Amino acid sequence: MGLPGDDALLHQRVVSGDESALAELYDRLSPLVFGLCVRVTRDRAIAEDITQEVFLTFWEKPLAFDPGRGTLRAWLATIAHRRAVDHVRAEERKKASHIGPRLFEREPAPMEDSVLDAEASARVRRAVQSLPPEQREALEMAYWGGRTYRQVAERLGLPEGTVKSRIRQALRQLAGMLAEEGVR
Repeated sequence: MGLPGDDALLHQRVVSGDESALAELYDRLSPLVFGLCVRVTRDRAIAEDITQEVFLTFWEKPLAFDPGRGTLRAWLATIAHRRAVDHVRAEERKKASHIGPRLFEREPAPMEDSVLDAEASARVRRAVQSLPPEQREALEMAYWGGRTYRQVAERLGLPEGTVKSRIRQALRQLAGMLAEEGVR
């Protein structure tokens, strides 16, 4: 498995451009990274690609790893997990975009329904515009921008917990405002 001292030495060797250090690290930790990717993606070929990307990323940017914050093993596993999850989410979005429109096709709505839908949409837009700017921005990025809490937090330069709180507050306020107007 290797000791933390081994990690530090391998890290320094990779930083100095020693390809054999990367090969040693790959031999030691690729089974962990690959296994994690297979569990998340359920696809061996994709897991192999992600495993290669993780080690290539480390080779290209070895200083991104901070030995003071944890082990190289944990850091590589975290990167692998994030990439695998990102891949799965991207695939789900791709499938949803191909299937989605057909799932919701229906008979044209009567004119009255269309007018009511347009009025409800206008009320929702007005309610969203009345939110405090920091709540509105986070909400729009997450719901209409299709971003995760983490992506919104990174984009805004805020802690993830702050972003979650802003979105929750915005949703509570919207629910209250729209309930008052009779929009469900």
